[in-house]
Amino acid sequence: MKIRHSLLLLLSAMLMIGCNTNAQNKEKSMKAQGKKILIAYYSYSGNTKVVANQIKELTGGDICEIKVVKPYPTDYNGVVNQAKDEIDKGYEPEITTTKVNIDDYDIIFVGSPCWWYTIASPVRTFLKQNNLKGKIIIPFMTHGGSGLKDQDIKKLCPNSTFLDGVEVSGSSVNTSKPKVEKWLKKINVID
Repeated sequence: MKIRHSLLLLLSAMLMIGCNTNAQNKEKSMKAQGKKILIAYYSYSGNTKVVANQIKELTGGDICEIKVVKPYPTDYNGVVNQAKDEIDKGYEPEITTTKVNIDDYDIIFVGSPCWWYTIASPVRTFLKQNNLKGKIIIPFMTHGGSGLKDQDIKKLCPNSTFLDGVEVSGSSVNTSKPKVEKWLKKINVID
């Protein structure tokens, strides 16, 4: 009886050690692994900027705002028409960005409003001007009903690794932080 009891105690101890080892071996988030994070985004109305700042707050990453040299029209129809024309022609507007060395980063979040079922033209310019080969790219988009349309980001960065992106409706950006946090945990960027 004592032997059986001793064996049960030994077996229980071994199982507990095994469980603790498995918990310790759980893969650390990319943030915990010390990967350097950049959040690069273009925001026309301010919606994409809100989401970019939520990602910054949750990840501790650096921010790089993509700005156009020649501003877009301030009226809705004017910007919609210009965006459509630029996308149809493959036009890449001249941009300015915060000076960053892309080589310093492992993970690059790429944020854009959804314009005509694709990324905004300034984001296209940014992607073409920077070598993102070997980088982990994570798209995020704000929209008025069309969802995540990141296919062109993938086309412009064929030698990058992509993680699932997130889309946030423009009408819900101010309350989207819990959604963004859940997404970042799901793709293992944060714990």
